Order: sequence, then structure tokens, then C-alpha cells
Amino acid sequence: MARPFPPLAISLGDPAGIGPEVIGKCWDHRDRFTLPPFLAIGDPRALSAVWDGPIATIDDPREADSAFDLGLPLLALPSAEAGIAGHPSVAGAHCSLDCLEIAVGLARSGTARAVVTGPVSKEQLYGIGFSHPGQTEFVAERCGVASRNVVMMLAGPTLRTVPVTTHVPLIDVTRHLTSALIESRGRTTLRGLQRSFGIAEPRLAVAGFNPHAGEGGRLGREEIDIVEPAIAALRAEGWRVTGPHPADTMFHESARAKYDAALCLYHDQALIPVKALHFADCVNITLGLPIIRTSPDHGTAFDIAGEDRADPRPMAAAIRMAAQCAQYRSDGA
Repeated sequence: MARPFPPLAISLGDPAGIGPEVIGKCWDHRDRFTLPPFLAIGDPRALSAVWDGPIATIDDPREADSAFDLGLPLLALPSAEAGIAGHPSVAGAHCSLDCLEIAVGLARSGTARAVVTGPVSKEQLYGIGFSHPGQTEFVAERCGVASRNVVMMLAGPTLRTVPVTTHVPLIDVTRHLTSALIESRGRTTLRGLQRSFGIAEPRLAVAGFNPHAGEGGRLGREEIDIVEPAIAALRAEGWRVTGPHPADTMFHESARAKYDAALCLYHDQALIPVKALHFADCVNITLGLPIIRTSPDHGTAFDIAGEDRADPRPMAAAIRMAAQCAQYRSDGA
């Protein structure tokens, strides 16, 4: 019986990183990981150097479904020069960016039903003139969405978190934190929970900024002056939003049962709890896009690339979540 959906498109990421290895291992264990058909985009030499499985080179993404049980379907995009695992290069950076561009294009055209992005080296990309903070902002631009209107959600089986501010030094967070920004991130998160997770009436818990959520202003006024007005505005729109909650009591089991996502005010406040609970299966998903985009929540790991030590479970979780979110969107269309 024909499978009803287009395949997922996975960019290999930096060919010198662990992306090729974990993607190959995901194909090896596709049944154990319960993965849907997917195709990879990248340099076949990067795959062959770290993985001895069969590669099914295809010219058209529509061939991926029939090829999937025979080998890892690959849209070949050779790098200008063969790389070495663990040794990033300018040619590899160009290849990783080209792979990302093609994957996003396939999803935008409907030829792929979602994009899963392999890990890239920002340092290497910056060296070739890449002007975006990361892949998230690049994908948003290619989709015609302002970067301020997308959010990074970290999602595991029992916890989803969203940082309001991301790669900002802690000392500068209050300078960036505004009621308008909290509203925008909260609204995008709530709509994303509806559209991509099938939650009709999502519940959002907002963290406080200071210890004990400020203790009524005695430990800081950010909750009173910034956070509470944003929560009130979202509630006035009909959303189910609570807070500001003391961050140290938000993430135990009974607390997590009371919300569908936690909106946190800075990077580590969001990432520490979800990584503590779900280090091996935490997924980075971008909300606010017209396409589905996920990625494993790890980097290139150049230090272990090519040593057959990379854990494929985070990539497998990203592939599964991409498929699940695509299904929810299809059901809600």
C-alpha cells in the first residue's frame, strides 16, 4: 500500500560532524526507532566515511519512499572537496549551507513534509559570510517570517520549554526583556501548540525572573513591571496562561502536569530542566513557521566524529517529532 505522505528531508549538517553518522544509524534502526520514510541531503562521501550502510542515491524526492527499505535515500550534494570527519573546513561549511537551503526549499514546495536539520558549526558558517545567528533565523528568512515572530521550543516526552531570550549574556537579559517580547513569544508558543501538537486549548506557564518570582517586589520588580502585564494581555485574548511562577518549583512531576509548555525568561532557565529530564530525546522545534522544522538538541561534536561513538537517539527523536507535527497539521488543515 502506498504511503500517504511525502518523506521528511534531513540535511546532513556539517559533513565533518556527527550528523552523517547519526542519520545513517537512524536508518539502520528505523524499525526500532519507529521512523517514517526520510531522505538525506548531503555529500555521499561524508556518509560512506563514517557509516557502512547502503546508500540509495535518488534524483527526485518522490523516489525516497520506494527506495527507503533498500537503502538510505540520498539527494547527493557533494562538497567541493572530500572532508575528514572531525576536521571542519570551508568547503564543508558551504556544503552544509547548501544542504539546508535545499531541504527548506523542498518543505516549502510540499515535496517534503518537514525538515530536520543536522548540526552545523556556526563558527565555520560565520567564516563564509553567514549572517544569521543560527539555522533557525536562516529558515525563518527563507520562509518569509521575521525572526522575532518565531520561537525555539525544546520538547521532550514530559516537558516543553521556550526561552523568551536566547543567546544573551545573563547580565544583559533585563535589557532585552519586555512585556511585548513575552507576549509575542507566548502567543507564538500557544498557536504552535495548537497547530503542531494538536492541543486545542493549550496551557502556558510563565516563569518568574527573580528568586521566588520576586516576592512581591522585595527581590526585584521584573515580575510586576514586565511579566505580569504580558500575562494579563495574553489572558485578555482568551489564552490559558498562569504565572509568574517561581522557577525552582515549576519542573517537578506534579507541576509539569498543570501546563503544556513553560515560557522561561532566559536561556538556561529553559534548557537546564528539559535537558536534565530528556537529554537523549530532547528536540529543538521552531514554532511560527509555515513549515515543520526540528533538529536534535546537540552540536557537531567534532571531537568524536568518525569514531562510531555518536548516539542516534536525539536525531531519531527529532525525526519522529517532525512526522508527528506534520500529522497534526495535516489533521487540522
